[in-house]
Amino acid sequence: MLSKLEERTRDLAVYLLENKATVRAAAEHFGISKSTVHKDLTERLPRMDPGLSARVRLLLDWNKAQRHIRGGLATRRKYRGEPP
Repeated sequence: MLSKLEERTRDLAVYLLENKATVRAAAEHFGISKSTVHKDLTERLPRMDPGLSARVRLLLDWNKAQRHIRGGLATRRKYRGEPP
């Protein structure tokens, strides 16, 4: 039986993969901090389920690589007066 912490960690991983979500989106969805999401996914998940952790790591790395693009688009919308 999984502890609450392990259950949350697994739920976070599944949510991220199913929705191709960011850490920020997952934190908002679960009502926890981005730091907690990151800790669960990078420290706890590898000990619990290395296979699932590897898949999550690929998504986290992809999101990090795309971060500068999303930031640039947000800045463009801001200065054009477009809604977020």
